[in-house]
Amino acid sequence: MTEQTAQTHQASGCIFCEASDHMRKFFRDIGPSEEVSNHFRQSRVEFLKGIRRILDERIDKVSKGGAPRGTHVVVD
Repeated sequence: MTEQTAQTHQASGCIFCEASDHMRKFFRDIGPSEEVSNHFRQSRVEFLKGIRRILDERIDKVSKGGAPRGTHVVVD
C-alpha cells in the first residue's frame, strides 16, 4: 500500500481498510524470519535451475538426431 493510499484510508475512517491494515501487520509480524525467507527463495531458484537443466538436456538430445525422423518409402 502506498503512503498516499494509507493516508486516504486513515482519513476516510473506513472500517474495512483499518481491519485490512491490522491483518497485514499481524501476518507480517508472525511471518518467517528473513533467514527462512532467503532459504525458500534460494530453493525456488535451484528448482527452476533443475527444470532448465532438464530442458537443456532434452533439447541437446533432440537436436543431435537421437530419434529417427521417419523412413524412406519408394512410390511406384
